[in-house]
Amino acid sequence: MRPFIFSTAQTADQALSTAIEAKDAKYLGGGTNLIDLMKEDVERPSQLIEVADLSWNEISKNEEGGYSLGAMCSNADTANHPAIRQNYPLLSMAMLSAATAQIRNMATNGGNLLQRTRCPYFFETSMPCNKREPGSGCGALEGDNHNHAIFGWSESCVATHPSDMCIALAALGAKIQVQSVDGSTRMIDFSEFHRLPGDQPESDNNLKSNELILSIELPKPQFANHFHYLKIRERSSYAFAMISVAAGLEIKNGEISNVALAMGGVAHKPWKLKASEDFLKGKGPSQENFKEAAELAMRDAKPLSHNQYKVEMGKKAIVRALSEATDRKSN
Repeated sequence: MRPFIFSTAQTADQALSTAIEAKDAKYLGGGTNLIDLMKEDVERPSQLIEVADLSWNEISKNEEGGYSLGAMCSNADTANHPAIRQNYPLLSMAMLSAATAQIRNMATNGGNLLQRTRCPYFFETSMPCNKREPGSGCGALEGDNHNHAIFGWSESCVATHPSDMCIALAALGAKIQVQSVDGSTRMIDFSEFHRLPGDQPESDNNLKSNELILSIELPKPQFANHFHYLKIRERSSYAFAMISVAAGLEIKNGEISNVALAMGGVAHKPWKLKASEDFLKGKGPSQENFKEAAELAMRDAKPLSHNQYKVEMGKKAIVRALSEATDRKSN
């Protein structure tokens, strides 16, 4: 690990001003991803600005009738909060499927949004990676890409986003509140927060320089009765998703009145299944309709040389997640 300056911020303004003055500074919350990357010499910040003790560590009602999740709340506290378990069980289920209890106790909500890909070419500094070193090439494009993207990839990068929490947030239609260096705040729709790689794969999201995440804003409670988060992985714990599906349904009089669907493990960002959602609204929760929705979801998939399996697995995962959500009993 390379030498760096460590400082602690007591306020958001202090954190932001320190970041402006420093070169290549990084904000430090729980550090469960950033410190690992520094140990591997992937991230090389000149300064770490600890923000874990800032005041955004509460979960409360917001003005939209939903809930505000403080960026500095731990993943464990968020997933186990009574209001989240009751009103957003899909989110709770997704968060509790991630990592280990010890990591969830340390990892923050803001940090979870910013975690970087687990592509092995990104972690291995002797290999080419445009995300780590722009212009060096993408080793996974023609290499071992069995666990890489089938949607939205480019010649520059075929990596996938690793978060479980973010897949549920994409399905639910959350927003992200951030603060800039001049003290102003703005709200970012979750669908616009993360980026596809294009020709700038080094940029994971659309945050402006040194912006600080304040909170995740959830809409009014939805899908509390019919929901499921399905995570398919190579082992049962401490593994990232090969494919994941967040599914939420509202069923009235035998018809689907509202639906939320998003996938993980398939793109550089959480992948919202809008066409499948539109198809299912107003239809019955049947296997036939679920299979048609799955076909629509995979219609534009572009598998790589070693991940063709994700297309069929993705279809079956969508059907299974929707079926589990339908069969779930009311809380």
